[in-house]
Amino acid sequence: MKKTIETERDMIDFGKAFAKTLCPPKTIELIGDVGAGKTTLVKGLAKGFGIDEEITSPSFTINKKYFGNGVTLSHYDFYRLNDAGIMRDELTDFDDKTVVVIEWAEAVADVLPKDRTKIVIALNPDGTRAVSVQNRGATSRA
Repeated sequence: MKKTIETERDMIDFGKAFAKTLCPPKTIELIGDVGAGKTTLVKGLAKGFGIDEEITSPSFTINKKYFGNGVTLSHYDFYRLNDAGIMRDELTDFDDKTVVVIEWAEAVADVLPKDRTKIVIALNPDGTRAVSVQNRGATSRA
C-alpha cells in the first residue's frame, strides 16, 4: 500500500486508522530520514489504540511504553546506537497484547521477527510524505 501524506494531521490520522487494522502481537519497523514523520505516525498509532498520553520520541531513552485499550505500545528508537546491546534481548520477549514500533532498526535487524510490517516514509520535494506499507505475514483484525 502506498499513500501520500500532506500534513502532520494527515500522518496522525493515517496512524490512527492503521492501528485499527493491527492485531497484536505485531512488530512495525519504521524507516525514514530524520524529520520524515516517524514519531508523528506513532502518535497516530497511539490514538488508534486509545492511548491519551503525550507521545514523544524515545531517542534518548531508547524505549517508551504506553498502555491503551488492551494494547501495550512499545516504541523504540535506536538512532544513537550502533549495537543495541542488552536491548536486543528485550525485543524477543513480548506478550500477545504488545505492538512494538522500532525506528532506526538496523542495530537489531537480526532479531526482528520475519512476521513484521515495514513502513517507509520518504519526504517529497514538495513537503509531502510518501508512505509505503510492506506487510510480511501481517495479521489484521477481522
